[in-house]
Amino acid sequence: MEEKVMVSDALTGVKAETKMLGEMILETGCRELKQTLKQLRNQSEMAQEEIFQIARAKEYYVPAAQATAEEIKHVKTVLEKLS
Repeated sequence: MEEKVMVSDALTGVKAETKMLGEMILETGCRELKQTLKQLRNQSEMAQEEIFQIARAKEYYVPAAQATAEEIKHVKTVLEKLS
């Protein structure tokens, strides 16, 4: 298996893990479990960032272009209307 595929798979897996932990945090009523899940989510987010940096450095992943100030303003306006 190519390194690029392995890095991509790892990134996909850790993203799914982070999402799952976030959902579990919202569902639990146990304070201790919630705290543990938050710690695990934070660790997962740090792992995702590390893998992302590796993928980016090796040019396996090219992030989307930065949003313009106008695009950011538009999104803020839309979100403000929703709340």
